[in-house]
Amino acid sequence: MRAVVQRVTHAEVSVGGEIVGRMQAGLLALVGVAKDDGPADAEELARKLVHLRILDDAEGRMNQSLLDQGGTLGVVSQFTLLGDVRKGRRPSWSEAAPPEQAEPLVAAVVEAARAAGVAVVEGRFRAEMQVHLCNDGPVTLLLDTRRQF
Repeated sequence: MRAVVQRVTHAEVSVGGEIVGRMQAGLLALVGVAKDDGPADAEELARKLVHLRILDDAEGRMNQSLLDQGGTLGVVSQFTLLGDVRKGRRPSWSEAAPPEQAEPLVAAVVEAARAAGVAVVEGRFRAEMQVHLCNDGPVTLLLDTRRQF
């Protein structure tokens, strides 16, 4: 699984003008699922997200996690993270998992984060979403459970 993780002061996700998720300070993760991903990848990604120490401590150093601060995790599915543009100009989606496989794995990330004690807001799977956020820092990281980068 891949994720683009952004530290945010606030964010909201809307579908067709309806707000489906709104959060204050925390991390917003855009999550993509590859064909060869499984439940272990979802568990690993959730564990990394809730323990990632990129929130500021009292001295202003990136030294705290969502668990330390009680921040919120936003999870938005985004198959385009698996787009391959190494050849030509049109992305290939051949490595992206089909929706029937990806949806339960994204849901597993959400459930594992909640089970760890983190508040989670979500987008809507397979919907045309608008994501509005204020990146804090800015701080943006790329995660990949296969450690390809």
